[in-house]
Amino acid sequence: MSYVLIGFVVLILVVLARSVKVVPQKQVKIIERLGRFHLQAQPGLNLILPFVDSVRASHDLRERITRIEPQPVITRDNVTMEVDAVIYYLLVDPVRATYEVQNLEMGIEQLTLSALRNTIGSLDLDHTLTSRDEINNQLRAALDAATQQWGVKVVRVELKNIDPPEEIKLTMEKQMTAERSRRAVVTTAEGEKASAILRAEGLKQAAIVNAEGQKQSAILQAEGQAQARLAVAQAEAQALQVIATGLGAEGNPARYLIARGYLESLTAIAANAQKTVFLPYEASAAMSAMGAIKELWSLPGAGAGGGPGGG
Repeated sequence: MSYVLIGFVVLILVVLARSVKVVPQKQVKIIERLGRFHLQAQPGLNLILPFVDSVRASHDLRERITRIEPQPVITRDNVTMEVDAVIYYLLVDPVRATYEVQNLEMGIEQLTLSALRNTIGSLDLDHTLTSRDEINNQLRAALDAATQQWGVKVVRVELKNIDPPEEIKLTMEKQMTAERSRRAVVTTAEGEKASAILRAEGLKQAAIVNAEGQKQSAILQAEGQAQARLAVAQAEAQALQVIATGLGAEGNPARYLIARGYLESLTAIAANAQKTVFLPYEASAAMSAMGAIKELWSLPGAGAGGGPGGG
């Protein structure tokens, strides 16, 4: 009886062990009953019928990462290079991932290789090296469309390395050196051009400022001469007024000026003539003018100043 009891207990334990399934967080188990899909065991404690239900597969629902080893691909311009990539995807339908594909990871890897060759084969070398984001987007779209029936969502695809042949690398380095030399020459020429333009602008501004200064100087000189002439005219007018005042009511400033002119002319003639002296035709008018000047100098206001109003 003891052996039977022990056997019964062992059987009970085996049944319990096969009946209880504990599923970790972010995982799911596919349960089959008599060979057919029955249910998805969710995270936690799950009870199944022993010897009737069985676990077909366990799937991790976290984001998965698959690395594609370096593969030789040929560009549109017949350049062979090695490219590797990393694929990030999610399992959104564990049932379809279990029954629609035999080996999910291998299927995704083979699809990636095919899409990678097709995508890079449609691009030339330069475009391949400078269009990583475009290639990544094309690969993700192609893989997502192909793996949708497998219950997989491709999140992103990242190209890691694009390795062209050594001779292509040397050619690219020479091309880069030549391009940098050309840019240096262009930059130097542009700097010299800008410097010449700045110097020309400076000379132009200096010439304009110099011309403006000469203009202002000429204007000031003209204004000074005009003011001097005006002051002389005003002084002569004031002198005529003083002469008229000194001659009294019968005084005539015009006669004074005429007499003064005659005297100056006679002085010049006497200085230049050696033997003969010519008298003006209007001798009486000249004598009258001289008399008027004499009377003017004899006035009480005449002094040592040499004329009427002298002080």
